[in-house]
Amino acid sequence: MRIAILDDYQNLALKSADWSEVASHGEITVFDDTITNPDTLRTRLEPFDVLCVMRERTPIAGDLLRALPNLKLIVTTGKRNDAIDIATAKDLGIVVCGTKSPSTATPELTFTLMLALARNVVAENASIRTGGWQIGLGQDLAGSTLGIIGLGRLGAKVAKIAQAFDMKVCAWSANLSEDRCAELGVEYKPSLHALLGASDFVTIHQRLSDRTQGLIGEAEFKQMKPSAFLINTSRGPIVDDVALIEAVNAGEIAGAGIDVYDREPLPTSHPLRRCDGLLLTPHLGYVTRKTWDVFYGQTVEAVLAWINGKPIRVIEP
Repeated sequence: MRIAILDDYQNLALKSADWSEVASHGEITVFDDTITNPDTLRTRLEPFDVLCVMRERTPIAGDLLRALPNLKLIVTTGKRNDAIDIATAKDLGIVVCGTKSPSTATPELTFTLMLALARNVVAENASIRTGGWQIGLGQDLAGSTLGIIGLGRLGAKVAKIAQAFDMKVCAWSANLSEDRCAELGVEYKPSLHALLGASDFVTIHQRLSDRTQGLIGEAEFKQMKPSAFLINTSRGPIVDDVALIEAVNAGEIAGAGIDVYDREPLPTSHPLRRCDGLLLTPHLGYVTRKTWDVFYGQTVEAVLAWINGKPIRVIEP
């Protein structure tokens, strides 16, 4: 049996769990890069019986699945992975299963970005390292309004943390109810326009879909306060990159903290890298020790359960 671990950027997969029993059943190969060329990717993956994938790093499309005759099992980190064609996998008899996903890391990163932007941490650090001192005036979280787009599992955690900072919290999404907001002590906003106009910080916690792609674009940035910051730890295509750069450069918003991108890893020539006013992190939302222990520990459990004919967390189309 041949087992591949994909997209292990930091070469931590084998250190985050005990793979010895899996190794006794076959050869494990670790790839620490992401291939986007379809032909090159097909050639790389063709020999493998099992793919252990990091959620939504390498797309596993139907055409690719049909070109992998040896593939029998895909284990993805997380309970779902929209980058895998689950329906085609099922038609081909390829089992797809997932792991649990801790829900604390992304809300924590959201506030890391928010605080760093509010207190101008990156620029102040650069100043002191080059012999300078204070160069700006920070913004308080206490008393500021946080607008949350999407009040699901992660959005609710963000709301709770914001309340601990004495922030005013409001929320909106297409399916959000007033009852849900009342349950969490959050002000319900009837429209995205109303949320954007009222917020000092806006943070996105929605899944990417046809409805949310490009949700924040040129018109939406014009509705925000010039002093407001945008945080996106959800999915890159929810925010229009070109509109974001233009809004920051024109002073329509104060800045943004971005952890997710249309293409990942972000190309070195991407214009986001050259835009002042943006705090960029390389999709760190779920990259923590605890999360890796769960992701890879349960990946090992899933592979062994499949080998031994035991129940696994199958993901259905």
